[in-house]
Amino acid sequence: MSISRRDFVKWSAAAGTWMYVSGASGASTMLQKAFAVPIPGGSLNPDDIPKFLTPMLIPPVMPKAGTVKMKGGKAADYYEISMKQFPQQVLPAGLPATTLWGYGAVAAGNKRGLLLHNAPSLTIEAKWQRPVRVKWINGLVDANGDYLPHLLPVDQTLHWANPPGGVAARDTRPDFTGMPTPGTYTGPVPMCTHVHGAVGVGDESDGYAEAWYLPNANNIPAGYATEGTWYDFFAGKAAANFGATWGPGHAVFEYPNLNRASTIWYHDHTLGMTRTNVYAGPAGFYLIRGGPDDVVLDANTGLPAVLPGPAPKENDKFPSNKTYYEIPIAIQDRAFNVDGSLFYPDSREFFDGVVGDIIPNGEFSPIWNPEFFGNSIIANGNTWPFQTVEQVRYRLRFLNGCQSRFLILDFNQIPGVEVWQIGNEGGFLSAPVNLTATNGNRLLMALAERADLIVDFTNVPVGNYVLNNVGPDEPFGGGIPDEDFDVADPGSTGQIMQFRVVPAVAADPSTPPLSLQLPAIVPLPPETVTRPLALIEMMGMGVDASGNPVDGPIEALLGTVGPDNIDATTPAGVWTERKWMEPITEDPAVGATEVWEFYNTTGDAHPMHIHEIVFEVVNREGLVLDVNGDVAEPIQLDGIITLPESWESGFKDTVVAYPGQVTRVRAQFNTPGQYVWHCHIVEHEDNEMMRPFRIGPVQPGQPGM
Repeated sequence: MSISRRDFVKWSAAAGTWMYVSGASGASTMLQKAFAVPIPGGSLNPDDIPKFLTPMLIPPVMPKAGTVKMKGGKAADYYEISMKQFPQQVLPAGLPATTLWGYGAVAAGNKRGLLLHNAPSLTIEAKWQRPVRVKWINGLVDANGDYLPHLLPVDQTLHWANPPGGVAARDTRPDFTGMPTPGTYTGPVPMCTHVHGAVGVGDESDGYAEAWYLPNANNIPAGYATEGTWYDFFAGKAAANFGATWGPGHAVFEYPNLNRASTIWYHDHTLGMTRTNVYAGPAGFYLIRGGPDDVVLDANTGLPAVLPGPAPKENDKFPSNKTYYEIPIAIQDRAFNVDGSLFYPDSREFFDGVVGDIIPNGEFSPIWNPEFFGNSIIANGNTWPFQTVEQVRYRLRFLNGCQSRFLILDFNQIPGVEVWQIGNEGGFLSAPVNLTATNGNRLLMALAERADLIVDFTNVPVGNYVLNNVGPDEPFGGGIPDEDFDVADPGSTGQIMQFRVVPAVAADPSTPPLSLQLPAIVPLPPETVTRPLALIEMMGMGVDASGNPVDGPIEALLGTVGPDNIDATTPAGVWTERKWMEPITEDPAVGATEVWEFYNTTGDAHPMHIHEIVFEVVNREGLVLDVNGDVAEPIQLDGIITLPESWESGFKDTVVAYPGQVTRVRAQFNTPGQYVWHCHIVEHEDNEMMRPFRIGPVQPGQPGM
């Protein structure tokens, strides 16, 4: 097994510099790290996109269609939300609009409710333990009711939804033996929405990748599967559990909102198409408020603290006539063509020059790219916007919504700023973390991670300042910016947005972060099971257009380490690849607490996400490397253990698994059903770096039984 990919460099992994964070340690020897030349993107040069001309959109709140009564009489908030295609001015005014997909309400119980489709989509505001029910509608049809083809190139050689395969071959990796290499898919687009980070959700409402559905279009080709393998089974569960009726082009999901008050989000999760569907736009914030874990005190007085606010509220005017001091910010990377259209590669050659051997004669998929790095940054749906802020404190909820790009937010070009982190994916931390004092005014954010920050502009001089990104324009493996990797292009992807600092209009009523007493965190019970799991990369040898050999990834994979319930004869410490289609190997009992160990044998860091639960980060430990700098097999631990970073306290749903290390997380599995765990580099997720897992016993009548 070779970790190295594309062009290779040796890099230092000495203790204290392995992870980005100062003070963290890791493998004590050398490990080969993948390296990629920054990707140019589409025909629109990012240097030709004017910066800081567009005011940043603060996403409004999604309007409710009404309320519904649940079994037992409890009320639930009800939404009707569709995914549609529309033009949006992503680039600055004067440049062409961009055709996107996004979610939006199609019904509102209040006449002031905002029926707006946008990318990012409107924020769903939920209350702790008050259920939310959503009718998710696939509205990807034109004015005549005919289906709209995908905006982007979809590779039909992956294990994907595969509607043209019909009922018998849906959710499969098609066999093209003896046929020409297939082109991009041009048929109706499936969708399946996942609320990322939702706890206690029934599996019928989780957005399982094989529960997709096509739009209810006039012209679905004969023989196409219109729903995924699990759609009918989950429709039956929804009807039995909460009386919902599913039908052509829609599904109804219910969310119990059992999370601590937290920042979660929603996006498409269709099998083998997540990267292209989400790149087209459909994603939005989902904020849970209230409950005992939303009570923050002033440590000096014992009275309730005041966090910066207000945030947008349902039925606010649009554009708003309010000033918001709590703002969610989704950061994404994209690339564009001169006509304003999104650019996404339509050939594997774009990534590393591989043109052969391509499926069906070889192993390389013709379109899939192992990673994609857009050369333009958008924040809340606009390229390089600006946000006017006063000399007061703001609560900024950041989301890394990029494709493959790790971000390192850098506030150092904002003189006098002070940045505190108070929360992550699972809600408030155990205590505020002063990133300015302890982490050099920087914060690493992996794909899908969220950071709840208090950014204090009180002592920032009036003027315009840029929030920078010093993460790499290539796969991330850890290390220090400018020492272990080149930082992002300072003229494009090294810039996120501009803050325009103006004098405060009134005294700041918010509590200083140093005085915040965050709600206590109740630890999970001790684990009864430990599961060693592997992160793997399958390599192959291809050729470029000149016939020169090129070594590159064929697919990213998950697997097990040592014996599992498929093969009990596997020796301890030996990893085994497990593809999506193989039987389940992770099957916690209902109520069980387990530690999952992610042994990273690849050269990249991977953001690992487990559906349905939140987890505690236990620790990380280095792995022994062989003479070639690869992870030795059988796996051996080097005994160098690092504790979670200060901003990893409390609970998370996504964690960075660094190369050459095992990352351990502890979780309790309380809701029976079928879910998934995966890498949130969406290009990896779409090509086998996702596996199903089951909580509790096999369900009667479930697919495959």
